[in-house]
Amino acid sequence: MATITQEVAIKDARFFSPIGFYPEEQLLGNEFYVDVSVSFPFVNPNAERLENTINYEELYQVMSEVMAPKRELLESAAEDILNRLLERYASLQYISVRIRKQNPPFGGDISQSEVRLVYQR
Repeated sequence: MATITQEVAIKDARFFSPIGFYPEEQLLGNEFYVDVSVSFPFVNPNAERLENTINYEELYQVMSEVMAPKRELLESAAEDILNRLLERYASLQYISVRIRKQNPPFGGDISQSEVRLVYQR
């Protein structure tokens, strides 16, 4: 029997956050882009009912809460987003969290650095 999987995603959510290994990065902050994608079984008796899907506004709220405080590593932010989504939505089969830091300050001509975590049940 075939199954249908639904995906809900937010792409390129922009945050100015105090995340960085060096103290000056936490003081000055930097620009980040965050992508979150989640998949779950499509069991939807009414596609016009918000409770039959995952509200991407709630996904954004999780992203916003995690990106606000000071932290040293993008990995911790990605893991925090992933864990919060797992706690909130038991039906998730797949989660991808990608965080891109604009102009990382380590002496090269680099536009972005990136961290990505993927959970798959």
